[in-house]
Amino acid sequence: MAIARHATGPRADLRALASQVHPVFMLPPLAASWFGAIVAGEFGLGVGAVHMAAMFCAVYTAHVKDGYVDFYGRGEDDDHPLTGRGCRLALVGATAGFAACVLALGVLVDTTAVLITLPTWFIGFLHAPQLDTNPVTTTLGYPTGIALAIVGGHYVQATAVSPTAVGFALVFLVTLAGVKIIDDEQDYDYDRSISKATVAVVLGRSRARTLAFTLVVFGLVGVLWGTLSGLFPPSSPLGALAFGMVALVASRGGPTVGTMLLIRGAYVFLAVLVMAVWFEPLAGVALPDITVFGSYTYLATEVAFGSLALALLVYADALGRAARTILAVYPIAYVWDWYTLEVGVFDITMRTGYDLFGIPVEEHIFMIVVPGLVLGIHEALAAHSLGNERAEGTADGAVDRRDHGDGHDHEKRPEPERTADSAPDGAERQPRD
Repeated sequence: MAIARHATGPRADLRALASQVHPVFMLPPLAASWFGAIVAGEFGLGVGAVHMAAMFCAVYTAHVKDGYVDFYGRGEDDDHPLTGRGCRLALVGATAGFAACVLALGVLVDTTAVLITLPTWFIGFLHAPQLDTNPVTTTLGYPTGIALAIVGGHYVQATAVSPTAVGFALVFLVTLAGVKIIDDEQDYDYDRSISKATVAVVLGRSRARTLAFTLVVFGLVGVLWGTLSGLFPPSSPLGALAFGMVALVASRGGPTVGTMLLIRGAYVFLAVLVMAVWFEPLAGVALPDITVFGSYTYLATEVAFGSLALALLVYADALGRAARTILAVYPIAYVWDWYTLEVGVFDITMRTGYDLFGIPVEEHIFMIVVPGLVLGIHEALAAHSLGNERAEGTADGAVDRRDHGDGHDHEKRPEPERTADSAPDGAERQPRD
């Protein structure tokens, strides 16, 4: 009963089985499980280890099934370390291990723990060939698994689903969905050639990248929302800041470099959040008090944000266009501002006290700075996107060898001759669509 394709014996079989453990994709769900436990506060190592083992079995199932389908079903990969029978045995073993963990959680915790954990196996088992042919499910499958790992890891410790755990789960769901879109873009040429409907194929590279980084930004802003609302610890935005800097660099590179940076940035993101939750380094630290500027406080903030707006407009070479737009908007903003102040909608206290044409002088500056900042961000993003499109146009049609860290070679190549006779264990190999 051969398990390994290229050698025989117990050691060869173990090596072949171990080859399906891909650390790049295996470690995050395990870490997410423990992160959920840390969010719960005090946690037990035993029940935490059981939940982590369940996550391992679910992801291992996904890796084995994906490799089996890609090699024996679709013929996308050149090689696979396991025989067809070896793949099936590995799937049976991983499923049995997952079932044992779920039963243990049912005994040690309750039925809800089972219900939260169970979907992770279905996501893994159905990833290929069911979920990975639809742009929505192929994008959200892995991020959903991470989100469930956080919620499940938390629940088995606290026997409750807290808003904080759900909040962090949603942050990772949205953020990693963006990362997954960039990851799938690596196979754009090949996926398009076989009509595989990833987000990049459906929307095109440029729109897919825009959607991807929009999701990343929303996920990171979600950390800020959660922190300011008291849901997350005060130091949580440090993780978002670190990942945001990595994402900014990644946005300037191609999909291969971008994926590499974003995956590693996600590790840093999670690590900083773990420290933020566990140690709460900024707990009890008051916000900086900028009112030390006294009556010049409002003006000082306008100078700071105005400088940023000016820098962005200079970077995008858009000062002239922005000036025309601001001039067009100014009369409307002036009337609106004057009226709301006149009827008492709001009041400004930390200001110099000088008025001009019936409103504080700071409000005139505000009506220049705010649209200038909005236009600066818009123009800078547009300039950045144009640069990416030009770079993609230069590289269009080139096919490179891409290693996703999952052990599979994703280079487009001529279709090798595959017959049922050459498939081990009688596994039928079907031609690609």
